[in-house]
Amino acid sequence: MNVSHPSVHPLEAPPLTGADNDAPPRVRMKDIQGMPGTVGGLMLRCCQFAFAVVALCVMATTSDFPSVTAFCYLVAAVSLQSLWSASLAIVDIYAILVQRCLRNSRVVSLFTIGDGITSTLTFAAACAAAGITVLISNDLDNCARNHCTRFETATAMAFMSWFTVSPSFLLNFWSMASR
Repeated sequence: MNVSHPSVHPLEAPPLTGADNDAPPRVRMKDIQGMPGTVGGLMLRCCQFAFAVVALCVMATTSDFPSVTAFCYLVAAVSLQSLWSASLAIVDIYAILVQRCLRNSRVVSLFTIGDGITSTLTFAAACAAAGITVLISNDLDNCARNHCTRFETATAMAFMSWFTVSPSFLLNFWSMASR
C-alpha cells in the first residue's frame, strides 16, 4: 500500500504493530468558554474581580470591621481574590489579543491551584463573616450600633465572588485531569 507518491523513490508505509495500533488516538479538547484564554474565561475573571472589589470596599468603609477577626479575614481573602482575578484577567486579555491558547500543563496547573486556594479562602471567609453577621443581627439584636446592612452586603458579594470562581476552578481542574 502506497501512502504517498514521492517523486524519487516510492516507499511503502510501515506496518502498524503492537502498542501503536492499540492506543486510541489522542484528540485535543476544544476551548470551552470559561477556560483560560477564552472570552468566557475573561468574563468570569472580571466578575470575580468586581464582586471581590465590591466586598472589599463595602467592608473597608465600615469603621468597626477591624474589631471582628472574621471581618478582617474577609477583607484579606477578598483582597487576595481581587489581585488573583485581576492578574489572570490581564493574562486572558493578552491571550485573546494574540490569539494564543493557554493549554500548557504548567500554566493550567498554576491556574487550578491558585483558583482552588483563593476560592477556598474566599468561601471560608464569607462563611465566617456570615456567621458573625447573623450573630450580630439576629441573636444579639445589635444592628442599631453596627453596620449590619454593610456586613451583609460585603458577605453576599464575597459569596458571589466565590460562586464565580467555582466554574473557573472546575474547568481548569477538568482540563488538568484530562491530560
